Amino acid sequence: MASSQTVAPRTLPDWIRVRPPSGPAYPEVRSLLAAHRLGTVCQEARCPNLPECWSAGTATLMLLGTDCTRRCAFCAVNTHWPRGQVDDTEPARVADAVRAWGLRYVVLTQVCRDDLDDGGAAVLASTVRSIRSRSPGTLVELLIGDLAGREDSLRTVIASEPDVLAHNLETVRRLSPSIRDHRAAYDQSLSVLDQSKRLGRPAQVTKSSIMLGLGETDEELRGAFRDLRAAGVDLLTLGQYLRPSALHTPVVRYPTPEEFATLRQLAVSEGFSGVESGPLVRSSYRAEELYRSAVGARKA
Repeated sequence: MASSQTVAPRTLPDWIRVRPPSGPAYPEVRSLLAAHRLGTVCQEARCPNLPECWSAGTATLMLLGTDCTRRCAFCAVNTHWPRGQVDDTEPARVADAVRAWGLRYVVLTQVCRDDLDDGGAAVLASTVRSIRSRSPGTLVELLIGDLAGREDSLRTVIASEPDVLAHNLETVRRLSPSIRDHRAAYDQSLSVLDQSKRLGRPAQVTKSSIMLGLGETDEELRGAFRDLRAAGVDLLTLGQYLRPSALHTPVVRYPTPEEFATLRQLAVSEGFSGVESGPLVRSSYRAEELYRSAVGARKA
């Protein structure tokens, strides 16, 4: 899947098609989110799987507001400096929504909050604990930023004992400086994942995600897979980067579904317990199924 740096055509290939919302769960999810004043990464990041996931009764909740202090070249989330403002009611509102929703599995993510001394770790941990209290049967996946590399912040998050602790590598080493905000770094992300495994419970499941179509090569992807496995990462998702607007970094190419399938086999051969790979796969896509594959692999 070697790639040149030419820009891909604007027309999407036939295998990238987003279905319209359908099913009774879609309006229910929309109403529940509005009633509890909750943001979702589905909306803020313009996820192509929103119709499928919401129609199935699932969504990925975004914590610490909907404005990010960073500006990555691939991301549609609004950039703003909130000046330390935090909504103290958010953990309870999220937990109440999860209970009302009756979720077996919930994915929580965050905007980066470099304006907070702990990067928002206290709010993340409080939200996990609130869900545990109000909905003890719900499994919780927490997708965090790098928390500016602060070990004390990471310890705060780990102490809340999410079932899955995720952090996205996003891209290969060579492309990371041009794709991600200057405060993010490839090695810092690997360190967050490595520490999440070392500092967490023995059974702590960790997870990461990589976007394809930015100009990476097969050999660079293999190197990223090996770096993630060296950091102890259990689960991996691979998906197509889709340009949110003309202001964002362009797509270099659209790997075919067959190429994604080949990369999945390559990642599995590197030792990941579970891999989701496909053009419309995102970090929280079919998260519960992927988590259970990791648990099953440990029992085997």
